[in-house]
Amino acid sequence: MEATVEVEEQLAGAAKLQERLQKRHQARIEDVERRKEAKESQTVAEENSEYFTGAFNRERAAVEELLSGCSGADRAAVTQRLEEATAKTAQLQKLLNDSVFFLTQYDLRQAQAALQKLQTSLAETREEALPKKKFAFRARTKAADKVSSGSDTSTPDAGTPADAGSTKVVDEASEQGDFSNLSDVFVTKTAEEIQKRDVLLTHLTNCKVRLFGSPSTLHLKHIDNCEILCGPVSSSVFVDHCRNSTLAFPCQQLRTHNTTDTQVYLHVTSRAIIEDCCGVSFAPFSWSYPNLKEDFSVSGLDQDRNNWNQVDDFNWLATGTPSPNWTVIPEADRRTNWDPEN
Repeated sequence: MEATVEVEEQLAGAAKLQERLQKRHQARIEDVERRKEAKESQTVAEENSEYFTGAFNRERAAVEELLSGCSGADRAAVTQRLEEATAKTAQLQKLLNDSVFFLTQYDLRQAQAALQKLQTSLAETREEALPKKKFAFRARTKAADKVSSGSDTSTPDAGTPADAGSTKVVDEASEQGDFSNLSDVFVTKTAEEIQKRDVLLTHLTNCKVRLFGSPSTLHLKHIDNCEILCGPVSSSVFVDHCRNSTLAFPCQQLRTHNTTDTQVYLHVTSRAIIEDCCGVSFAPFSWSYPNLKEDFSVSGLDQDRNNWNQVDDFNWLATGTPSPNWTVIPEADRRTNWDPEN
C-alpha cells in the first residue's frame, strides 16, 4: 500500500515537473516571438523613417528650387511657380502627418521645423514677388455721419487722432489675402479671396478679423489683443508672438510659438503643438457661418474628428504630469457669441 502511494506521488511529481517544463518552453517560445515581432517592427519603422526622410528632402528641395526661380521672373511665371510650390508644400504636410506614428520625437521636430521654415519662405516670397495693393480705410463714426455736405471735401488734419469710439473698416486688401501693420480695425475676407491660398496676418493690434473660406495655410505673427476667426484651414496654422488674443479655426495641425495669455477655439485633426508659450487655453471650435460645412468639404478636414485638447508642449517633458503652460477653458467660460460688436 505504501509502495503504491509512493509511486503515485512520484508520478504526480513527474507530471508537475513536466507541466513546469512545458510552461517554461512555451514562455521561451513566446519570448522569442515577441523579440522577433519587436525586431520586425523596428525594421519596418527604420525603413519607413528612411523612406520619409528621402521623400521629404526631395520634395523640400523641389519647393526651394521653385521659390528661388521666382526672382526676376515675370508675374505669370511667378504665379505658376507659387501655385506649384503651394501644392508641393501641402503634399509635404500630408506626408508628415501620415508619418507621425513611426517617426522619433527628434525626427518629427526636425521635420516640423523644416516645414514651418519652408512655409514661411513661401509666404515671404509671395509677398515680395507679388506686391500687395495698398490698403484703403474708411473710418465710420457717428460724428462723421453728422458732417454737413459742405465739409465732406475737407481733408482731416493728419495729426488729429481718430475718434476713440470709431471703428475702421478695411475696404480693400491684398489679392493674396494678407493683412499687416493694422490697428483698431475690423477686417474680413471672402471665400473667393482666400480659398486654397496661404494667408499671412502680421503686426495686428486691437483688430477683429473674419476669414470666410478655406485657406491652405494660415500664418499669424505678432498679434496683440486681437480676435481672429477663420474657416477650415486645409493644412497648418502657425502662430508666433501672439498675446492677449482670441483665435478660432479648424485645421489639420497647429504650431504655436512664443504666445501668452491667448484663447484658442480649435478643431484639429492631427495634433496641437506649443513651444515657448504660457497662459494658452483651449476649447472646441464654436464659430459658425452659413457656408462652414461647404468649406469643411473644400478643406478635406474630417468634421467629426477633433483633437482640440490633445496638446503637445515641446518645453514640458515630464511624463505623467500635465504641462502648466496650457489649460482647458471651462465650459461656463467658453465663447458662444461671436458677434463682432461683442
